[in-house]
Amino acid sequence: MKRYKAIAPVAAALAASLLAGCGSTKDTGSGGTASGGGGKVGVGLPLLTSPFWQSYNNYVPQMAKQQGVDALPTVNSNSDPTQQITDINNLLNQNVKGLVIAPLDSAAIVAGLNQAERKGVPVVAVDVAPDKGKVAMVVRADNRAYGEKACKEIGDKVKTGKVVQIMGDLASVNGRDRSEAFRACMKQNYPGIKVLEIPAKWESEKAASGLDTVLNGNPDLKGIYMQAGGVYLAPTLQVLKSKNKLFKAGDPEHIVIVSNDGIPQEFAAIRNGEIDATVSQPADAYAKYGMHYIKAAMAGKTFQPGKTDHDSTIVKLPSGILEDQLPAPLVTKANVDDKSLWGNTVK
Repeated sequence: MKRYKAIAPVAAALAASLLAGCGSTKDTGSGGTASGGGGKVGVGLPLLTSPFWQSYNNYVPQMAKQQGVDALPTVNSNSDPTQQITDINNLLNQNVKGLVIAPLDSAAIVAGLNQAERKGVPVVAVDVAPDKGKVAMVVRADNRAYGEKACKEIGDKVKTGKVVQIMGDLASVNGRDRSEAFRACMKQNYPGIKVLEIPAKWESEKAASGLDTVLNGNPDLKGIYMQAGGVYLAPTLQVLKSKNKLFKAGDPEHIVIVSNDGIPQEFAAIRNGEIDATVSQPADAYAKYGMHYIKAAMAGKTFQPGKTDHDSTIVKLPSGILEDQLPAPLVTKANVDDKSLWGNTVK
């Protein structure tokens, strides 16, 4: 965003006075979006093998149109952090004026952020926060809350025994936050539960082989926390079925399963009694507010910590980066048919 440093001192002071101390996004124009800030926007995806990211990808053009953003067709990094940096460089060479990127690796993405900063192109990060670097906003949910919600849902039902968390990629702050929060919550609130762990790196094959190994050594497993239903749901259910461990909720032999994502397949599994709950990660809102913030950033807008006008809170991370933490509700059999959940609106 170097190109904004040339703003005249009076104009800069006026803009600062309008924005200072305000976490709300109401100041960005009618309908909550900024005026001005035209130009092409590049959008980078981490992968397309998960139904969650497929849904996000489908929401991007819809939300770009709704927010008045001229978004280029999305590019997919295929789970390769190095490819993601190449994708960013390619988009910058197309003279985009803004980037909306879902980072794969919280550390590796910094190289791409530095490239964008050198060219004066603002970046909004979606789903994953970078460890450092310059971004206008991170659009994300509180991933520590994901782990805590899963912990309490499983802990209250299991009480004692062994549970396993199928972790995400620990190179991503999402994997670290969910893993650490689940582990800490169990230790504090459920001392009778032993937590086993499978490092699966958001890969279905690693989830399947890891769970198979855990069940071979721990046939008395009572709970499973899947940190990404989009890639872990199908292999988890397949492994349980192959070992005659897939019993529906209510059966004394049922293994309590809680997931993260909020995809239609998880909702179907909840209705069928195969899993107990999931956290609905807002794919629609990620796309909407990714476009919202990049438009605002391209127009020179800035934000401050505090409550927003869309039922979320902007927080300042230890790195100094701002993050808009969007709502991500726990979904159980009691509310799985709620029509406001994006997983009930996609085809």
